[in-house]
Amino acid sequence: MARFGINPKNTYGVSIPVLRKMAKEIGENHVLAQRLWNSDIHGARILAGMIDSPDEVTEKQMERWAKDFDSWDVCDQVCSNLFDRTNFAHKKAIDWSRRGEEFVKRAGFVLMAALSVHDKEAKDDVFLKFLPIIKRQAQDERNFVKKAVNWALRQIGKRNRSLNQMAIKTAKDIQGVDSKAAKWIASDAIRELTSASVQKRLRMR
Repeated sequence: MARFGINPKNTYGVSIPVLRKMAKEIGENHVLAQRLWNSDIHGARILAGMIDSPDEVTEKQMERWAKDFDSWDVCDQVCSNLFDRTNFAHKKAIDWSRRGEEFVKRAGFVLMAALSVHDKEAKDDVFLKFLPIIKRQAQDERNFVKKAVNWALRQIGKRNRSLNQMAIKTAKDIQGVDSKAAKWIASDAIRELTSASVQKRLRMR
């Protein structure tokens, strides 16, 4: 796990499929989710994000949990299983993208990526607001941040044809930035967003 950049502290090695099975059996349980999170056990925190009720999650809780993020997998699982379904998801995506802490900042862009996939009712304008932020933060050289910035850009660009064009344009703008992180983010996003498979999928929607 450490080899893949996952913090091995308090980790019992319980796999995601096993945690998902447990979450399905437990169902939504806000109180239990808080206890699991407070246990400081790696897998328990991922499970907490799977069973918590998004309607009961407060901004205060989101801030507290985000400050506890110490590993990309906990960050990603909580953001894509729970935080993206809360009423504060779009706000936190923008707020956290400006933060200095590596995993809190990552969480902002993971939320953008997750919302691009899960928020089916959101209008294009919502995601267009994310693109200037992505461009502005593309120079962050930290591995877990730049990968999340790239992820957000790619997911927005795969939502529909209009956003695809705007995401590609943003990626080309980022390409001109004098930064190794920016150039990697841009080239990787352009490669996927202009690929025949993605373009075919968008045409069929």
